[in-house]
Amino acid sequence: MYDKLTRKDIEKMEQEIEHRKLVVRKEALEDVKEARAHGDLSENFEYKAAKKYKNENESRIRYLERMIKTAQIVEDDSTEQEVGLNDTVKVWFEEEDCEEEYKIVTTVRSDARNHMISIESPVGKALMKHRAGERVKVEISAGGGYYLQIREIRKSDDESEQIRKF
Repeated sequence: MYDKLTRKDIEKMEQEIEHRKLVVRKEALEDVKEARAHGDLSENFEYKAAKKYKNENESRIRYLERMIKTAQIVEDDSTEQEVGLNDTVKVWFEEEDCEEEYKIVTTVRSDARNHMISIESPVGKALMKHRAGERVKVEISAGGGYYLQIREIRKSDDESEQIRKF
């Protein structure tokens, strides 16, 4: 499966890779050398912990490089009135009679606890390219789902937020 990422997501991953290769890798190797100098490796907890940390760092580097290599770049092609990537959306759930607010993000950045939902999630898919005031159906399974209404869209970029209300 290819992860959908923005160019900004990839830039952040590349910065993390560079930091891990130039800073963390060097520190981890020094920790391993120092722990190895303490003697018997079979019962040396510091050595095992240092090796584990070093291996976790290398694993993270490989993971990030693989994600970048297999990423599908997505661009926000929504209009100013439509829900798009990185927009914050206030929705009203008809069945529960409650409002929630979500930020629409790429899969890598999704965090349900912080109301950041993926463009690949059922709610994210349903909201994309719709306008404030529209009623959309969130498909859960074949024929099943629920309705919600888009109450407000806050367009966001790095400089400002523009609000579209219904």
